Amino acid sequence: MKKILFLLAACFVFVACGMKSKTEGTVLPAEKETAVRPDGVEVLCFHSKQRCATCIAIEKNARAAIDSAFADRLADGTLSFRIIDISKPENEAIAEKYQVTWSSLYIVSHKNGQEKAENMTEFAFSNARKSPGEFKKGLVDKINEMIN
Repeated sequence: MKKILFLLAACFVFVACGMKSKTEGTVLPAEKETAVRPDGVEVLCFHSKQRCATCIAIEKNARAAIDSAFADRLADGTLSFRIIDISKPENEAIAEKYQVTWSSLYIVSHKNGQEKAENMTEFAFSNARKSPGEFKKGLVDKINEMIN
């Protein structure tokens, strides 16, 4: 009985928060809004109007990890952390660009006018609530990998 309830709860979380995104590990052209984007890394935390506990944990733990490990890069602008509510009309273009329809976590590297987007959504949903230490370490490691 406990297994069935757990599976139902897990299914609900995945359906409520979503996990659909198609741009994992792809190189994308530079953003149209900016002619030349400076080199650097963005962490994009997408969510919709209604948020589950896991979505909130992803944002909270991502912010904590980034603030702790990358304060200098945040200050000099080579790293940014953006929270994007995809239910707002002004965020429709960026959600469409990354083909995000539900809560998602992306790390985007900007180098020489090109982007490389890493979809960290599955990793985030698997670890942010139950293994926050592992989530923070994995996020920091991936950011470091994309910075270099």
